[in-house]
Amino acid sequence: MIHSFVFSEGKVVGTDLEIDALRLVRADKGLVVWVDLSDPTPDEIKDILEGVFAFHPLAIEDCVTPSDLPKLEDYDDYVFLVMHAVDFTRTEKFTTTELDLFLGRNFIVTYRKSELRVLDNVMERCRKATGSFAKAPDRIAYYVLDAIVDLYQPVTDEFREELEEIEEHLLSPEQTDLIPHLLETRGELSHLRRIIAPQRDVINRLAHGESKLIRPVLLPYFRDLRDNLVRINERAIAYSDQLLISFDLFLSKSGFQANEGIKVLTALTAMTLPAMVVGTWFGMNFRNMPELHNVAGYPVVLGLTLTLTGIIWWWCKKRRWI
Repeated sequence: MIHSFVFSEGKVVGTDLEIDALRLVRADKGLVVWVDLSDPTPDEIKDILEGVFAFHPLAIEDCVTPSDLPKLEDYDDYVFLVMHAVDFTRTEKFTTTELDLFLGRNFIVTYRKSELRVLDNVMERCRKATGSFAKAPDRIAYYVLDAIVDLYQPVTDEFREELEEIEEHLLSPEQTDLIPHLLETRGELSHLRRIIAPQRDVINRLAHGESKLIRPVLLPYFRDLRDNLVRINERAIAYSDQLLISFDLFLSKSGFQANEGIKVLTALTAMTLPAMVVGTWFGMNFRNMPELHNVAGYPVVLGLTLTLTGIIWWWCKKRRWI
């Protein structure tokens, strides 16, 4: 699906143009055009990326091929960005959506393979705008990137709640198997950190004015995006450390509970030791054993067994095994 907006002096003067009309608008340097490709067909990709804008084949290949890492490529008259929007729900867990963006002097092209609500929200703002929305493509790029960065705040909040629930389970007296949950959360945090750090570096390059397509007036806004990503990255690192501590605490708790069980089993074994030794000795039934014919043999042996058992019970109790 193709959506398009044409701006003149920052105001929307046209929407959802045909391919031929987009070619004419593209040639008019006094207009700014924004084209969004949402899960496009191969023909739409060829018509827009190759036909209308004539992007570099390698940029088009990077655009249509999913990438796990953000990136920034600087071409002669445009830059190509690969960014990742994030989402986190208790049912679907942590997910990412790739957004590819071409930024030129009088155009911006966005590409995504699946629905991206924040981008749809930016386009809705664009449709409803009555005044000046964007006098240059870099302003639209900022709106899009700012909406993507804003998604990280609720994601980190969800991770914080997830870690709090893990800690509550760890401190509860009931024993539950948290290893699958811990490993899953650890993998999601690792994924978040893998995309946050390169994304921060991409925005940092734009914020330092490496690209002439970003006007100086917008550099403070991009620096604000970079600062937000730095804070998010630090928070993700802190959550990873907190999760590691929770994992160590779980292993310590499991080891302690295992040791307690071993202590109980050891105490039970020790308490049965007198009966086993005495019973084994007198259970041999040799013909010439004098104890077998003694009238007081049974009471003496029984008393000896109970006495030794009591002594061992007292010793285990003193060592807090039982």
